[in-house]
Amino acid sequence: MTSLDKPTEDATKAQTDDARAVTEAALFEAFGGVRGMVETVLPGLLFVAIFTVNKDLHISAIAALAVSLVLVVVRLVRKDTVKHAFSGVFGVAFGVVFAMFTGNAKDFYLPGMLYTLGLALAYIVTTLAGVPLIGLILGPVFKENLSWRTRNPGRKKAYAKASWAWGLILLAKCAILFPLYWWSDTTKLGWVLVALKIPPFLLAVWLTWVFLAKAPAPIDVFAEMEAAEKAEQAEKAEKERKAALAAESGEPTGGRHRREA
Repeated sequence: MTSLDKPTEDATKAQTDDARAVTEAALFEAFGGVRGMVETVLPGLLFVAIFTVNKDLHISAIAALAVSLVLVVVRLVRKDTVKHAFSGVFGVAFGVVFAMFTGNAKDFYLPGMLYTLGLALAYIVTTLAGVPLIGLILGPVFKENLSWRTRNPGRKKAYAKASWAWGLILLAKCAILFPLYWWSDTTKLGWVLVALKIPPFLLAVWLTWVFLAKAPAPIDVFAEMEAAEKAEQAEKAEKERKAALAAESGEPTGGRHRREA
């Protein structure tokens, strides 16, 4: 290796490290990070823990809903983003209403299970349609919007791989949970569901990071629009400047002709 090769190699390595760091930050923002995972797990964990002890559907459901509301209030007080906490509240609320309506504690988990199944199918169907869902989710986070669909084929391929990973992982999770819903008791279903909250999610996020870290860099369409707007303003200013110069140079000439006449 020559001395000229080393700076090039270092620059490439720095660009790769920057791309990975940007990808990590985007995934952390999109999926809520550690705090988002805690907010996802805690209500269900509290429900199954209380139900395991006293078998009281009402107390378990109210406790799960209460802790979800507390998590939202904490985020509001801290002025943090509340989208993950709110999604948790809605999920728990649906579970509580459904379980109270049917009187079956297992139904507390059914809306979330159906959502997981629907999400798995959405990842697969959108990928087959050429618009992988993970790209629709992460495109705005990376400031590329839908530019990856037509202008960045390597990135579209990475999004397709990631969406397949999410879809298949969630389908595998459903394949475990739905038989337990039909043939197991509430306690066993609840503990298995809690145990399957984080590991499949982390696996899917890790695979997404692997695919995107190797993909071409995102096209920052916001930066492009800003640059185009600045260029347009500069062009307009240049035209105005030329018009002003032309007007200034034309005034003495007009005055001279008038004097000669």
